Amino acid sequence: MGQHVSRTDFEWTYTEEPHASRRKLILEKYPQIKKLFGCDPQFKWVASAMVLTQLAMLFVVRDQSWKVVFLLAYCFGGVINHSLMLACHEIAHNLAFGHARPMANRLFGFFCNLPIGLPMSVSFKKYHLEHHRYQGDEVIDTDLPTYLEAKLFCTTLGKFFWVCLQPLFYIFRPLVVNPKPPQKLELVNGVIQLAFNTVVVQYFGWKVMVYLIVGSLLAMGLHPVAGHFISEHYMFAKGFETYSYYGPLNWITFNVGYHNEHHDFPAVPGRLLPEVKRIAPEFYDNIPQHTSWTRVLYDFITDPSVGPYARIKRKARGLDS
Repeated sequence: MGQHVSRTDFEWTYTEEPHASRRKLILEKYPQIKKLFGCDPQFKWVASAMVLTQLAMLFVVRDQSWKVVFLLAYCFGGVINHSLMLACHEIAHNLAFGHARPMANRLFGFFCNLPIGLPMSVSFKKYHLEHHRYQGDEVIDTDLPTYLEAKLFCTTLGKFFWVCLQPLFYIFRPLVVNPKPPQKLELVNGVIQLAFNTVVVQYFGWKVMVYLIVGSLLAMGLHPVAGHFISEHYMFAKGFETYSYYGPLNWITFNVGYHNEHHDFPAVPGRLLPEVKRIAPEFYDNIPQHTSWTRVLYDFITDPSVGPYARIKRKARGLDS
């Protein structure tokens, strides 16, 4: 089973999350950052190209052996689908068409969701915006592992399986920890996705459907691009709850690695987050950061000081009325 983790509880804090206060300090010193707020006109073309790439892959995958299907799902399709999940992340912040056009953002989210195979665009937005506003809240922030996860997956081998099973925790944890009634747009998202999946199976067969869905799940687990799930908020340095990564995988993940910058300025599109760091380097250069998402996965699994307990938590204070 390997080493047992050294932590027996989460890291509890009674201070506010750090991003609002740092945002205020940065804007006082660099008010020009406000000019970066808004939508990214290039985003819709990049995300659309990813969707079209996956649609083109339907013709390639349908005639392949199962071995090649799974290989393509892990090495190619899963990477594209993970990027599309992060496109849905951008869309959740209305960065595709701006805050003035919320329905355009939602409709584009349905489109970007199609190759992923599982309806997630609207549901992700519902929980993700609360993760920003109530970071670390023991109930509201469903990005936090549960006590059950932390206790069950508390050894080297356990953490390995926890990483592999990450997609299941991301899908089902919110439904258990902070269940919410489905919204109308979630149902629309589900119907559109089901219709797309039905057409894919009807005209291309089950191999193609497996390529899409299994690729999505594999690339959320033990996969280099999935390292950001752990790198973003797991406490690798005591007292620090958000970490950035400035490596090359940002090129295919809409700069989600610039995570301190993103939480400080969620209204800045991912393409412009490096500009935030360039303008205000003294706020980011001297705090802990990651250099490799693959290394993050390795350290998380093998280092007994890190595990599901290595998260900063705050006592639930309830949603503002």
